[in-house]
Amino acid sequence: MTQMEGSRHSIATMAAMQFAAGGCAGFVEVSIMHPLDLIKTRFQIQRGPEDPHRYTSLADCFRKIYKQEGFLSFYKGIFPPLLAETPKRAVKFFTFERYKTLFSHGDYLHASWVFTFAGLFAGLTEAVVINPFEVVKVGLQAERQKFSQQRSTFASARAIVAKDGLGMKGLNKGLTATLGRHGVFNMIYFSFYHNVKGYIPEAESPKLEFLRRFAIGLTAGTLASCVNIPFDVAKSRIQGPQPVLGEIKYSKCFKTILLVYKEEGFFALYKGLLPKILRLGPGGAIMLLVYEKAFDWMKKNL
Repeated sequence: MTQMEGSRHSIATMAAMQFAAGGCAGFVEVSIMHPLDLIKTRFQIQRGPEDPHRYTSLADCFRKIYKQEGFLSFYKGIFPPLLAETPKRAVKFFTFERYKTLFSHGDYLHASWVFTFAGLFAGLTEAVVINPFEVVKVGLQAERQKFSQQRSTFASARAIVAKDGLGMKGLNKGLTATLGRHGVFNMIYFSFYHNVKGYIPEAESPKLEFLRRFAIGLTAGTLASCVNIPFDVAKSRIQGPQPVLGEIKYSKCFKTILLVYKEEGFFALYKGLLPKILRLGPGGAIMLLVYEKAFDWMKKNL
């Protein structure tokens, strides 16, 4: 079987290791950072002063969820991401490497643009894989009862399919917004990390090198979160409960962004930004570091 240039491993083996390393990165990141994802979703689905479940601050949200729903409620909706994050992040990193190779072929693009386009297309591919899991996750995160009273992930998925099917009104609801969210995020995330990492010299000390990579990954995740959040808000509104039972107010990505802007103002498109940054800033750094460490370990030991 063909070997990758400069490697003792075949192309298929390297691809499998990239897929496995990406899965490790996703599992670690979601296990640590999921409570902040729940907080972000709660902020994004609240609609205004008239909302009876309105949270006034990050601390208020933490306090009310803990008091009214219990500690385990911070992990509502974690099963879909855990089921999905391994293949999702595996797809993210695996397809990024594949698209990077594709766009590098023939030197059609400058190296810096290779990372940008590879990140964009990796994000779009990831979005298609993850969207059904996101629909189930957001539905579970929006529920207000205690964790022990919540129906299971599979029961929730079955209910969505039974009511609305597998299409754009059911388990693939909000796909356009998910494509926007993941495409924009990964385009900035990978482009910034790999381009900036090349300009800042490696540190001789392992601790300083870890901090160098963590800082670049943290900045990459933070910048990407700030840019893509209007798509994230639209996704949460479309996939979450509608304001009036039986009426579909939020259905299309750009129409939802415009509607939120008209009714609630520009800053409503940035709801949940703080918990999103707190999650995907360090979470983005964690993913890149775990991926690189896991992949390096596999290359040396397998």
